[in-house]
Amino acid sequence: MACSRLSVAPLARCFGLLALLVLSVPASGVELEGVGHATIHHGDVETARAQARQSALRDLALQYEAQVSTRDTLENGVLTESRMQVAANARAHNARIVDEVRRGNLMRVVVRADMSRGNSCAAGDAAGLKKRVAVTGFPLLFPEQARLGQLQDAGEMLPQQLQANLRNGNRVQVFNASATSMFGDLANAPTEPRGDNRLNNVLEVARELGVQFVVTGVIRDIGVADPAAWGTSVLNRMQRTLGAADQSRRFVVDLMVFDGFSGSPVYQEQFQASADWDVAAGAADGFASAGFQQSSFGQAVSQVLSDMTGAVIAAVACQPFMTRIVRVDGNRVTLDSGATAGLRPGDELHIYRSTRYFDAPGSTPELRDAGVSVTLNNVHPDFSNGRMMTPGGQVNIQRDDIAIVW
Repeated sequence: MACSRLSVAPLARCFGLLALLVLSVPASGVELEGVGHATIHHGDVETARAQARQSALRDLALQYEAQVSTRDTLENGVLTESRMQVAANARAHNARIVDEVRRGNLMRVVVRADMSRGNSCAAGDAAGLKKRVAVTGFPLLFPEQARLGQLQDAGEMLPQQLQANLRNGNRVQVFNASATSMFGDLANAPTEPRGDNRLNNVLEVARELGVQFVVTGVIRDIGVADPAAWGTSVLNRMQRTLGAADQSRRFVVDLMVFDGFSGSPVYQEQFQASADWDVAAGAADGFASAGFQQSSFGQAVSQVLSDMTGAVIAAVACQPFMTRIVRVDGNRVTLDSGATAGLRPGDELHIYRSTRYFDAPGSTPELRDAGVSVTLNNVHPDFSNGRMMTPGGQVNIQRDDIAIVW
């Protein structure tokens, strides 16, 4: 709360509100009821009901957790302006209308929901939904570096371990594409020769798997610091035994997250680590072998994988939730996401038209706000159905257009 240069009366008001909020903010999720009102225009009860529901949800959010800031302006000791802003940071779960009353042109609804603290992410409601993510292969830039320890399978095993970490976090829906390589030119990845930093095959993989994001990368370096230290002579073995040889090994990997609808990069970072390759000859047979995992180098790689997992989750958390429209029948719409993504009956998604131009057939689809939304009434594990207030034909909503939660 910001209270600056306040006179006595505003100052008392400021602290009074602060005390009220401190007493009213719960420490954990609770079930609350909110009331919303809306005016019925031209007999359109459905629109009024939806507006009243949104008003009730705002009431719930303010009941659960509100942030009040006030700012007063003084000029020559005189209060000339006083502003108060109220904001809420809460998320409603299992919201349902428990009472509805219509009186003339006024609609009143009561919504009951389980309230919890919202995510500070700017994506708002989208932060609570599970986006679909495909993880592809991480090819080795220098495959010959993998001979020591037989780590040639690193390009497939690393993304599989990353997938396992993401699944354990239960924040995204994970799809396996570890056998797929996204880059033709590993040295210059992810930049394509045309220089716009987009990948056409990202769009293909995303569409084939039905995902919103594609996670990929390149293992830049998995070599040892001193190849001569790993000779087979008696002297080499003696130096390793005495610790006189540099046994360190490097691990450098580029991680990239691409938007599956446009092919544009969302996130890119290089991760690296270095540790001793303290593995006896023949003890490690592959990137995911027990000998590798128990080595100092394997543990350093595990920490890098943990950091990469957190980076992927953070990168997609603040992105809007997007899913394709797979069918339009009048004002009924079928979406390519459902309960496994966190969607529930009553959720509202905004519709955007996906447009391509004939003079640029290979360009990124342009999304345009259609000015309509779909409210879900049937949610299945992998798809959901909802209704628009306007028939799709009137606003040109078609298959492959996009529904978005911000």
